[in-house]
Amino acid sequence: MSAPAGPSNPSLVTGRIRDTDQVVNAQGKRKAEEDAEEGGEVVVNKNKRHRKDKPWDTDDIDHWKIDPFTEADNVSGPFTEESSFAVLFPKYREQYLRESWGAVTKVLGKHGIACTLDLLTGTMTVLTTRKTFDPYIILSSRDLIKLLARGVSLPQAAKVLEDGVACDVIKIGGLVRNKERFVKRRQRLVGPGGSTLKAIELLTNCYILVQGNTVSCMGEYKGLKEVRRIVLDCMKNVHPIYRIKELMIRRELAKDPKLAGESWDRFLPQFKKRNLKTSEKTARKNRAQGNSADGATSNQTPLGTASKMPNTVVDPSVTSPATAPEKTKKQKKVYTPFPPPQQPSKLDMQLASGEYFLKSKDKERMERRKKEEEQNVVTEAKRAQREEAFIAPAEKAGQTIEERKKAKKSKKREE
Repeated sequence: MSAPAGPSNPSLVTGRIRDTDQVVNAQGKRKAEEDAEEGGEVVVNKNKRHRKDKPWDTDDIDHWKIDPFTEADNVSGPFTEESSFAVLFPKYREQYLRESWGAVTKVLGKHGIACTLDLLTGTMTVLTTRKTFDPYIILSSRDLIKLLARGVSLPQAAKVLEDGVACDVIKIGGLVRNKERFVKRRQRLVGPGGSTLKAIELLTNCYILVQGNTVSCMGEYKGLKEVRRIVLDCMKNVHPIYRIKELMIRRELAKDPKLAGESWDRFLPQFKKRNLKTSEKTARKNRAQGNSADGATSNQTPLGTASKMPNTVVDPSVTSPATAPEKTKKQKKVYTPFPPPQQPSKLDMQLASGEYFLKSKDKERMERRKKEEEQNVVTEAKRAQREEAFIAPAEKAGQTIEERKKAKKSKKREE
């Protein structure tokens, strides 16, 4: 006998099987619920049947707390190998390090770390000893000498040895090519009187020091991430005040527990970078120069007015009509639909002057003659300027006998 013919499409078979399984599962769930209602037993999910209650795990326990690493926690005993790190320091830090190296040795000695200062090669070295019990303390000691080399004081740098405190040295020297622009942006990060730097420190809970081509910062990992973002954006010509404003809004939003599971994008400001055209930049520059010129002319006062009237106050904004600057009104150009006449090209000018038909030797001779004439004019001007120092000043001749007699006679007549 032949086998029964099945459906030609296999997807129909799998679809029917899936529908059958769903019906069976639904019936099984309904039956389990009915049995639970009759018997009064609670149905336990099969994935959680082996879970047990943990009476020791209460809500007051902080699972994120980092317990200090003590000597009793090091069960394996002293380290089998020695680890060391060396850091170079600049010449201007030599005197401070020499004076405070005893305190550095004492601070590191509490954790079983040895340190050496080599003034010949300009290096600081930290290394583990037989007394070292914390395996991570050697990395914190490396960060300590790195901060000392970058200008951080010892009391502040010693805090990096604590748990939960990390450091980051951000290199900003190669981010901006122009030296003047780099200095301006670095000063923008500090702010007037250090106000911008202080605001960043308060919002991120980090210590920040701007020194030369680096920015050293200490604090929690989350704060260090924000500081690095602000510093790099400042070097990319994004003012720190935008990031400060965003951090202040984030701090206020974190206080509301209702917004813990929502997106904060609708509350945060969206700053768009606007690239000015060349014409707009020129107009703004001319406007600034005009304002400075008006301020300079308004502050000028006629000579002798303040000395003659010492008890009167001269208003700098009021100037006499003689000293007031003449304002020239710009005449509006008449609109014409025709384009301006085409200017003659360099080839046209050569054809008009006949230079185009000259030979190469004649052209070189003409150019050489023009250069010599220009050089003669410059040398004559410099010679005249040098000779001005040897010209004797005009001297006033004394009065003659006749002039003295006339002066006496005039005085007698007046008396």
